[in-house]
Amino acid sequence: MPELPKKRVLIVDDAVVVRKALSDAIALDPALEVSGVAANGRIGLDRFSAQKPDVVLLDIEMPEMDGLETVRQLRKLDARVPVIMFSSLTERGAAITLDALALGATDYVTKPSNVDMTATLQAITRELIPKIRVFCRLPDLSGSLPAGKTVVRLAPVSPLRSLLPPQVIAIGVSTGGPDALVRVISSLPADFKVPLLIAQHMPPIFTSLLAARLAAKSALPVKECESGEPVVPGCALLAPGDFHMVVNREDGVVRVRTHQGAKENFCRPSVDVLFRSVAQVYGGRALAVVLTGMGQDGLKGCELLRNSGARIYVQDEASSVVWGMPGFVARAGLADKTLPLGQIGAEIVRATGAARAAQVQS
Repeated sequence: MPELPKKRVLIVDDAVVVRKALSDAIALDPALEVSGVAANGRIGLDRFSAQKPDVVLLDIEMPEMDGLETVRQLRKLDARVPVIMFSSLTERGAAITLDALALGATDYVTKPSNVDMTATLQAITRELIPKIRVFCRLPDLSGSLPAGKTVVRLAPVSPLRSLLPPQVIAIGVSTGGPDALVRVISSLPADFKVPLLIAQHMPPIFTSLLAARLAAKSALPVKECESGEPVVPGCALLAPGDFHMVVNREDGVVRVRTHQGAKENFCRPSVDVLFRSVAQVYGGRALAVVLTGMGQDGLKGCELLRNSGARIYVQDEASSVVWGMPGFVARAGLADKTLPLGQIGAEIVRATGAARAAQVQS
């Protein structure tokens, strides 16, 4: 069998040590190669046009043309090539990264704020290379994603599922999440009365900025949750970066709690942790939504939710940046509906309205 051509990666970063670290890490993967390097966005655009790489790695702060302008110009040249931002874990880095994602960047990986090459190499190996492989449709070899096919396991369906109105919407999302959440949350009307709980795979700093951006684009209040606060109708709470978010019923009041227990599915916050608590507190009175993301976080939680009689919607493959999380749930036979991103908000509204109507008629 002839050897398949290697997937080609263009590196755009003004730091020589970072370009070297990225190049060395990519060279260790037999399925990848560096197509070229560039010290700023202007050079990067020229090399992109000449080399047609499969993936672009892009720094944020560079001379002459920074990462934001480079993303903007890249998307004029090619709307589909994956662009991964390599950003610092600072408030400024987080804000600019969210700007880049809004402009069309595909994903991001954080790098240490100081020039710590050991930490940088660890970040490349642990986070960046698996993402490059996923975006190039190569098998994941890191162990961060599950191998093999999902076996279809249809859980028993409660006869009351279609009659019980959801009292909470629980959303799990990862890669591609900021844009997906904007589109879903902004489509909900101001009089939407069901609380929303969101677990988005993101580090600290990023989640508080994301919550603020969602709030600015939504008719509903959106905030990063505070441990102990009550779950309020019509308010969306986002799990803080590096903390799990769960719900507990305490003296008749449902409250969110955060903790730093062990990571699940390599993640904190974890969708499974949130969904598991939602199943325990709300049972069949929940609607779970799984949006775009790598891996299978949310699958086990969806099994519990379905066994409890809850409904489950997932984003379809065509509209997902990565059909990992929603794909695992769909292939397991757990999804009531598999929907394009643009229809999910309306379906959430329809589910709560239809449920109320059915309850009135019964």
